[in-house]
Amino acid sequence: MALCHLLPSFRPLFPATRLLPPKLSPNSTPAVRLIRQTKRSSIVSSMASLNPTGGGEEDEEEEEEVEEEMAASVAPERWDVLGLGQAMVDFSGVVDDAFLERVGMEKGTRKLINHEERGRVLRAMDGCSYKAAAGGSLSNTLVALARLGSQSLTSPSINVAMAGSVGSDPLGGFYRTKLRRANVNFLSRPVKDGTTGTVIVLTTPDAQRTMLAYQGTSSTVDYDPCLASLVSKSNILIIEGYLFELSHTIETILKACEDARRHGALIAVTASDVSCIQRCYDQFWEVIGNYADIVFANCDEARAFCDLTSKDSPLSAARYLSHFVPLVSVTDGPRGSYIGVKGEAIFVPPSPCVPADTCGAGDAYASGILYGILRGNKDLKSMGLLASRVAAVVVGQQGTRLRVQDASRLVETFTFHLEGSSFSSDHISSL
Repeated sequence: MALCHLLPSFRPLFPATRLLPPKLSPNSTPAVRLIRQTKRSSIVSSMASLNPTGGGEEDEEEEEEVEEEMAASVAPERWDVLGLGQAMVDFSGVVDDAFLERVGMEKGTRKLINHEERGRVLRAMDGCSYKAAAGGSLSNTLVALARLGSQSLTSPSINVAMAGSVGSDPLGGFYRTKLRRANVNFLSRPVKDGTTGTVIVLTTPDAQRTMLAYQGTSSTVDYDPCLASLVSKSNILIIEGYLFELSHTIETILKACEDARRHGALIAVTASDVSCIQRCYDQFWEVIGNYADIVFANCDEARAFCDLTSKDSPLSAARYLSHFVPLVSVTDGPRGSYIGVKGEAIFVPPSPCVPADTCGAGDAYASGILYGILRGNKDLKSMGLLASRVAAVVVGQQGTRLRVQDASRLVETFTFHLEGSSFSSDHISSL
């Protein structure tokens, strides 16, 4: 069933025209009008020679993935959520300062590298202890959502899929398999002779992270018949903000949004990164101003969208953005979060936790909001509280993925809260 039936108040909010975003004039960008319309290299052998090791959390993750894969079923008639994002394999390892010097990296920085540099660094890691995972911000959200969505005894499982670009190399198969084991179906065909993108995360004993990103084929996502078919069969399309940096992929995003809107799907956008918004401001607003029903951002990203300063509050940013987008989610770390609708915003208090690793908090929060929408909840406050709890669980552990046992517990408390609550003025239905 199309999500517009679940949230009937979303679509009619701005049926005729939308306000102009900040920094844009009527003649400066198409955002004011509706849209009508590398080869496999020796690096593979380098990866094959590496011996990833793990323990503890990763072993538990593997066991959970096997259980989830056994519970997987055939492809559904429609997908509840389709994610469109960068497909990158993460290599995470602990190294010392001397290693960074040997590979010529400045500690604490992020650098784009080519496939030759990637091969050199991975060969240097031979013998190191490291973990490989199907990484990326969007995949974190989709895995958490799939795990939340498979726990209910009274509701059908939430069907989650992802589209992106991977190569026909072993890493592409690895990425697809890891997501499939977590009940997220990666459905794009591999790019022939393409190389899958990777992010090498090197952590030194002082907890500083140095990252080397090789985009590979993830830098190009084509709107082929396969993706068009997936979009037409999805209830929610969620687009990862990092894709906006790729000029060719912007065309794909616009075509996907046009088709998603035509087939009655809701469209969500993740902000991803402040610098990404600053570099692609007009492109973001072309999609947000014309198509987006939901925007996920942290407080800095929300201020960047609104052209506000650091002195402006997250509350102000949430209110401002909600003039343009029906539902806005703005997180503010340990200070809580805000959900904005129709120029107003409600405050969601943070859930208590002892932070272990803040990476992935925003991704987890987004999964909680999407879960509430898909389960038909119309109480914004309870939806935000669930999202806050999901984020707190992830922040309180090492690693960015919500564990199956935690998802089960969160769903139980969410169901109990709904059964014991009475709807208030925060309802979507009353807006």
